[in-house]
Amino acid sequence: MAAYARVVRRSAAITAVVGAVMIGICAALGGAKGVYGALVGVGVVTVFFGISVIAVGKAAKISPQVMMATAMGTYVAKIIAFGIVLVLLDKSTAFNGKMLGVTALVCILVWCGAQVVNTVKLKVLYVDPDGGQQ
Repeated sequence: MAAYARVVRRSAAITAVVGAVMIGICAALGGAKGVYGALVGVGVVTVFFGISVIAVGKAAKISPQVMMATAMGTYVAKIIAFGIVLVLLDKSTAFNGKMLGVTALVCILVWCGAQVVNTVKLKVLYVDPDGGQQ
């Protein structure tokens, strides 16, 4: 569980930096509406991944099988929910929708990539060297 927390913290930190950079880029390219779009994109990604972190963290306390089922379930639910959010926000003129989409996509890819890289770098045993004997 501590290794999972470390991966989440590192991934969140990297994604936060990239999110801030994306807000700056969107401000330069799209002005105020670009900033608002980028902020909405960062917010949506933060909420969606936050929900996954909480759900998978709680499921990990039960069993690895429940954790995997929860991870897959929240993944599918996030994709559906993100599609619904995009459809609902499609006609909004308060922000730049393209900046929202690009920012969200970049943050999602950075989060996923950071999780993969940080997980691969962990020194965690995949098998029990004692064979489970006490």
